[in-house]
Amino acid sequence: MHGKLLPLAGLYLVQGLPYGLQSSLLPILLRARGLSLTRVGLTKGLYAPWLLKLVWAPLVDRRGTPRVWLTLSTVSLGLVCGLLAVLPPPQAGQTGLPTTAMGLLLLLNLGAAVQDVALDTLAVQLLEPKELGPGNTVQVVAYKLGSALAGGGLLVLFPTLSWPLLFLLLAATYWLAAALAWAAPALGRLPWPQASEHTPHTSYLLQDLLAVPGTLWTAGFVLTYKLGEQGAGSLFPLLLLDHGASASDLGLWSGLGAVTCSIAGSSLGGALLARHWQPLKLLRSVLQLRLGGLACQTALLFHLNSPGASLDTGTVMRGAALLSLCLQQFLGGMVTTVTFTVMMHCSQLAPRALQATHYSFLATLELLGKLLPGTLAGVLADGLGPHLCFAAFLVLSALPVLDLRLAPSSNLT
Repeated sequence: MHGKLLPLAGLYLVQGLPYGLQSSLLPILLRARGLSLTRVGLTKGLYAPWLLKLVWAPLVDRRGTPRVWLTLSTVSLGLVCGLLAVLPPPQAGQTGLPTTAMGLLLLLNLGAAVQDVALDTLAVQLLEPKELGPGNTVQVVAYKLGSALAGGGLLVLFPTLSWPLLFLLLAATYWLAAALAWAAPALGRLPWPQASEHTPHTSYLLQDLLAVPGTLWTAGFVLTYKLGEQGAGSLFPLLLLDHGASASDLGLWSGLGAVTCSIAGSSLGGALLARHWQPLKLLRSVLQLRLGGLACQTALLFHLNSPGASLDTGTVMRGAALLSLCLQQFLGGMVTTVTFTVMMHCSQLAPRALQATHYSFLATLELLGKLLPGTLAGVLADGLGPHLCFAAFLVLSALPVLDLRLAPSSNLT
């Protein structure tokens, strides 16, 4: 099993780099330079290529080999980072990212999205049912570690690491990962459908996807399970910045510290699944705890506006803010690992030639459910105020708890 998990871990780690770069590093840098919450939130629109994975998923599903798709997409990611290295960094007073930088970041997400389809195909077809727990733990943990390294880690180093060196370091990392994709024996042994297989029309393809047992419920759940958590998680560090927390502290809190807790939660979720815990029963318990944690975080935000509240070093509020971030990331990590296991189990019920497209369909909906609140959180906070915004996120976090009561039996194992 280690021969399967090690290359998966390395490739999922580099796949997390663009997300960490744009979800942790860029928002804080742009907010520190005076951009509004709305403009900071709208930069998440650069994740758009991830929502279009179904356009090329059937092609990746039926043509070429994982070695070629993974290698070419990863090499292209390194080339884009090399081009970003020659651009000047964002300057104070700018109203947004330069057009060239936005275009390159869009290409970065495009390359990562193509890599994701090929890598998910490998995972779905390579892992045995008993390996889903450990396999999804490796997937989630490695992805989050890559996100933490590109987000919080680089944010902490940014005062001493120049913009060109930052992206040259990322480029070198991608090229090393491309060598791994080319050399890993497990990627060359996986059988693939022949190019001559018929690709159904889009309407029939959608019917085939929805005909897989449990797909409708799983699609609805993955679309909604992160709405409240992701909206609050993307906004809360920026509001702490507005209340006096420093950018370097937030890089440590919401980057390395919080993601470490998220990785710990993901690892615990995988360990419990390996001990034959039923995924949906585990999800129900953790989602209820997450809802309670978000309620505490909302109360903390209300208290920050009271007279005398401060995030200065040594204050109770500072410790409470740190604990809140870490607790939500820990619980969110558990939820993600178990949810991805449910998704992969559902995709394994599909015909082999449809498995990559089926998983990409579920993963696209899962990403959409994370991108929408993250993108619109700043708009809602600027329009409604942070208090009403967090109250809405609290309500949204209750939806997946109720949704679990409708789960079909095919998703219980």
